Amino acid sequence: MTSSDLQHAPSTADDISPDLPRLINSVILPGFVGTTVPQWLAKALQNGLAGVVYFAHNIDPDAPAQVSALSAAIRAANPAAVIGVDEEGGNVTRLQARDGSSIPGAAVLGALNDLPTTVAAGRAIGRLCRDAGINLTIAPVADVNTNPLNPVIGVRAFGADTELVSAHTAAAVTGIQTQRVAACAKHFPGHGDTVADSHMDTARVELTMAEMAQFHLPPFKAATEAGVASMMSAHIIIPELGEAPATLNPAASALLREMGFEGVLITDALDMAAVRATVGPGEGGVLALLAGNDLLCVGNPLNAYTTGRDDESCYVEVYDALLAAATSGRLPLETLRTAAARVQKLAQWCAGEVAETKHDDVEWVSVAARAARVDSLSTKPVLAGSGAVTLVDARTGHNMAAGPTENFIATALTGYTVSSAHAQQTPAPELAELLKQSPGAVLVIVDSLASAEQLATVEFILAQAPQAVVINAGLVADAPTENATIHCHGFSRVSAEAVVRLLKTA
Repeated sequence: MTSSDLQHAPSTADDISPDLPRLINSVILPGFVGTTVPQWLAKALQNGLAGVVYFAHNIDPDAPAQVSALSAAIRAANPAAVIGVDEEGGNVTRLQARDGSSIPGAAVLGALNDLPTTVAAGRAIGRLCRDAGINLTIAPVADVNTNPLNPVIGVRAFGADTELVSAHTAAAVTGIQTQRVAACAKHFPGHGDTVADSHMDTARVELTMAEMAQFHLPPFKAATEAGVASMMSAHIIIPELGEAPATLNPAASALLREMGFEGVLITDALDMAAVRATVGPGEGGVLALLAGNDLLCVGNPLNAYTTGRDDESCYVEVYDALLAAATSGRLPLETLRTAAARVQKLAQWCAGEVAETKHDDVEWVSVAARAARVDSLSTKPVLAGSGAVTLVDARTGHNMAAGPTENFIATALTGYTVSSAHAQQTPAPELAELLKQSPGAVLVIVDSLASAEQLATVEFILAQAPQAVVINAGLVADAPTENATIHCHGFSRVSAEAVVRLLKTA
């Protein structure tokens, strides 16, 4: 089926509504390529497409007005469009992807544990989105990160304590929604106890439902009570609910509705492994709607695992599957109408007047600095106002949700002469020589104190340069580290600037 066919897709059943193409479109939320509206997307929007999700490749950071103009063009094609974005603050940002988020992430806020500050951070995210013409931020993360080996949540969560995560989830939802931007608590029923990344594998949570209810469901209940407009379902398997991922499992969405949630349930991206590598995005979309989801997030057409596919074909695959299922009667029209009504209600709420225009007087670098934990660092500043710094990046990959990023620590070291090396790409003798010749401070960046490879790199560097300071951008262990370490709870512009400030003040 071509993009032109989508405007008048035929029905083979007499009882199928003539507005079926619009009805199907009204539950699909695709990504697209480019910083302007492609032709296929404009046509789909005119034919009732629910909206879009922005990714970093849709944002031109050198043209401040571009994203708001893009949003205006989308709404010119469909005034009720839902425009979503993963804008969590901290590690995960799309609007500030190149330069790093100016708003602290969840782990920073959880470590500080000051609810008014979390409300203010939510309000700042909401304002950032609102100014860009975005009315849905797929945040906050409501997962309780109880497994320190979790490869995809980690510092994106407020913490590992259920009560703390619940309180901060509600606070973030409240702050975001003051701007008439819909918040989206994710990833229901809780992605915090997994050891697999659902982008690349099928993640399992080997807990009973009693354990889920005690430790992982409360933040979603707190979000519901705070009036969250939407939630995102997770591609995780909980054996007691069955072997289908929660996104495709009617028992999971029924559980959420039993908790009192009446808003829009959005799928995690259908191009992720639990769906892509099993039933496929098209059939996954059908099963997700049958399971009780309302809005189908198609995914990022530039992900490595969608190589060979263009943005339109990713959308058409889902559209065609829904059309076939609805035409055959397998996907009831009432299911589509119920989902579409919830999406429409969300869009209408977002179009309302913003009652709260408060601008919080918060200096976010100070917030990130206060939340950081400093272990074994002397009272003598590591950095002066200028000088030479050797910066070694010992990280061994990147979080799929965040994507690859610039080295924000290097950027924050304005005014210093920085010699940078990546441990994975630099042979040991070469790295040893660099450290030996270092005339000034030595900093090493890690993001997992559970990684044997990263710890081995730290040990190697300390053997060459005992004065080195470790910058831990990952989870923090309970016990203090013996070597000088700044635990900054994430890797973003604001956290990097906070680290440099701490190194100057010790």
